[in-house]
Amino acid sequence: YNVTITQRPPRAPIFDRTGTNCLARNRQCVSAFIMPRLMRDKNAIHTFLALHFPHAHKRLQKKPDTQFMYIKRRLSENEQSLIEKAHLPDIRLLNESSRFYPVPSASTIIGLTNIDNEGQFGIEHNFDSQLAGTPAQYTLEKDARSGYFHFKKEMHIEGSSGIPITLTIDSDLQFLVAQELQDTLKKFNATEGAVLIINPNNGDILSMVCAPYFDPNNTAELHIAHTKNNIISNVYELGSVIKVFTALAALEEKAVTIDECIDCKNAKTTYLDGRKINTWKAHGKIPFSEVIAFSNNIGIATVAKRLNEKLYDHYKQLGFGCKTGICLPNEQSGFVNHPNNWSKQSIISLSYGYEMSVTLLQLAQAYGLIANGGYLVKPRLILDNTAPKKSEKLYADESLNAMRTILAQTTQHGTARKAKIKGYNIMSKTGTAELLVNGKYDPKRKIYTCSGIVQKDDYHRVVVAFVKEAQGPRLFASTVAAPLFEKVAEKMLIHDRMV
Repeated sequence: YNVTITQRPPRAPIFDRTGTNCLARNRQCVSAFIMPRLMRDKNAIHTFLALHFPHAHKRLQKKPDTQFMYIKRRLSENEQSLIEKAHLPDIRLLNESSRFYPVPSASTIIGLTNIDNEGQFGIEHNFDSQLAGTPAQYTLEKDARSGYFHFKKEMHIEGSSGIPITLTIDSDLQFLVAQELQDTLKKFNATEGAVLIINPNNGDILSMVCAPYFDPNNTAELHIAHTKNNIISNVYELGSVIKVFTALAALEEKAVTIDECIDCKNAKTTYLDGRKINTWKAHGKIPFSEVIAFSNNIGIATVAKRLNEKLYDHYKQLGFGCKTGICLPNEQSGFVNHPNNWSKQSIISLSYGYEMSVTLLQLAQAYGLIANGGYLVKPRLILDNTAPKKSEKLYADESLNAMRTILAQTTQHGTARKAKIKGYNIMSKTGTAELLVNGKYDPKRKIYTCSGIVQKDDYHRVVVAFVKEAQGPRLFASTVAAPLFEKVAEKMLIHDRMV
């Protein structure tokens, strides 16, 4: 009689940017099954399963006459040894293919496969058909008197092998960054954190670490909340790191110059058009560059009012409120409050990062524009030979050079002093923002961000360091996120042999 067999090809691997280091590969696993209708010693099987595999025992009790039943797939070494030592001929072992992930910190990028090796989320899901290939079908002629001999085997449908994928991620750098992030979260007992490293010239994402992440090789302890890639799936009101783009817009529109003195009222609290503004430290009349370097809310709001609705146009031009188009599921577009919905407070809030929510990837993309000469380059995870997708030149060199000077000054003398590295031009900005909880900003729950550019000669990297809800007295981004930025940048430079 004829039998049709479907045979799947091995799932293709996922490589890091070197093309040799695997981020996902296949490995053999062992599964155990029984054929209840043909069992010789039913009592022994029921006793064994009830003692060692109770879930399988319950399934067998519900369907005692089924033709085929898995006891368990992907057995551990101990489970396999236990079955082998039991010497029960009714339990049979089957070799199957499963996935192994050598770099667990990349799990929120790579995703994982289910028990049938089908992609569930991340790259494994988005490129499932490419990685899986197509199965082949064979028709067999089989002697009805024997279950072992096939007289004729013909291919009915020809299959195709899966096609490997090479990512822009550097697996070694991913591991190093994950170590630093974990150390920072442990130090501050923080709930969440992330680090992102991008080459601003071509958009290559070199490292993308979210914590906590999950171990894809231990799905028994999988926590669904840890499968999210928070760098693209969460949006935040980031606070003062956004002042950089208010400043860039003002310089481009010639609403201010880098050395113009801005009256910051020499107070921590003041009123602008009847709206209350608080800032962390009182300053008098200071150059605009120092308004950014010392992160004065009063000064930046004063300048933002000169821009009015043009500030919204610049935010949109910089990519805020729009998806980057990264090849991962669940990317959020964020939000920038439209001028039609503005109150008197809106222009003030927007000037220092409120009334707008952005992803960390959008933030990195916007910083990349300052680094690469004014082009908005689309971030990418898939390494190929195509030219990077970038916009036309959006900002004049004069504005960009002024902005780089301001950011370098912020690192040398301002709030990002702990991010500086000797011998390198570090252009960074910090931001401490309160979280919105049940419609109110909670001063006890904050996020801390330090983002910027690491530059030496033709070498450019954008680094974003983010920590959520760090615990401790009088914490600021300058004491939480800036040191993380510096440690990550140092590891990156050593890895890239730039030291």
